Amino acid sequence: MVPGIGLMKKRLETEKQAVALAVSGVVKKYNVLPSDAKTLETKYDDEMGDWYVALGFSDKRVIVKMDSVHATISEISEI
Repeated sequence: MVPGIGLMKKRLETEKQAVALAVSGVVKKYNVLPSDAKTLETKYDDEMGDWYVALGFSDKRVIVKMDSVHATISEISEI
């Protein structure tokens, strides 16, 4: 028997973990140095269980949406 989603331990439990994953995704997608990606804002959506991290680097700004249960990046959108 598999526990319900409410009983599973989330893999992205902290803001620090979410920012680290977001920076990792931006480094891979945009080929920038991790030190160049600056955190602009973070938000956790309690209903959906998703993290949103806004990052800035060079002349770009992106929002990284992540699934906290699976610790995966769902989407990277330029703003």
